[in-house]
Amino acid sequence: MLIHPGFDPVAIAIGPLAIRWYGLMYLAAFGAFWWLGTRRIDAPGGAPAPVTRREFDDLLFYGILGVIVGGRVGYVLFYKPAHFLSHPLEVFALWQGGMSFHGGFLGVLLAMAWYARRSQRSWLALMDFIAPLVPLGIAAGRLGNFINGELWGRVSDVSWAMVFRGAGALPRHPSQLYEMAAEGLLLFALLWIYSSRPRPVGAVSGLFLAGYGLGRFLCEFTREPDDFLGLLALGMSMGQWLSAPMIIAGLAMMAHAHRKSP
Repeated sequence: MLIHPGFDPVAIAIGPLAIRWYGLMYLAAFGAFWWLGTRRIDAPGGAPAPVTRREFDDLLFYGILGVIVGGRVGYVLFYKPAHFLSHPLEVFALWQGGMSFHGGFLGVLLAMAWYARRSQRSWLALMDFIAPLVPLGIAAGRLGNFINGELWGRVSDVSWAMVFRGAGALPRHPSQLYEMAAEGLLLFALLWIYSSRPRPVGAVSGLFLAGYGLGRFLCEFTREPDDFLGLLALGMSMGQWLSAPMIIAGLAMMAHAHRKSP
């Protein structure tokens, strides 16, 4: 049995200014996105990028907007609609926490659709380009969850189970680290290798959908359900219900892309 280190959620404090680890993880995520994107644009002999280096900066801005707005709106709608309906001003209290990956994902989809329309580019080609740039950011976010000691796992007797502050005395799965590995590092390696060669339009996006959905779906079996929701129909968590359509849609996209352009 292990004990969670109990990190201070504030990484740097200068007078009244406090910089939190979770905020630094967001910066790391956007930094990794930019670095990987510029590498892919400059890479010789690989799949052609749909944007130039200069245009990529605009793309990043739209992506950040989609992540933040979509992540917050998704959390409000998917997880606590009744609470925020009674306390509408708390929607803007981002410092209190509460972001949804699935909401952020939908936000990025809409932001990229807007950018594609403005720049008269293929929306799917843009999504194929950014899909491999995302998983390292997901990994950073899960690391932030672990540092904060939040979103812990279910009670377990595995040798690496961990006691988390605020979760009682029983050891639990460090499910944040499972998700960091599955949804982040493993998915990144898979997508980066797969997308390093030209693929049919939509295939890389489909692999991202299916890969993330499957990783999240499996990890949810070790993650403690949200106490205000619990398990839903068929004994599945909200995360699993939101991930299942991603798996189906991703596999369908890959099959369609390869059938259309083998």
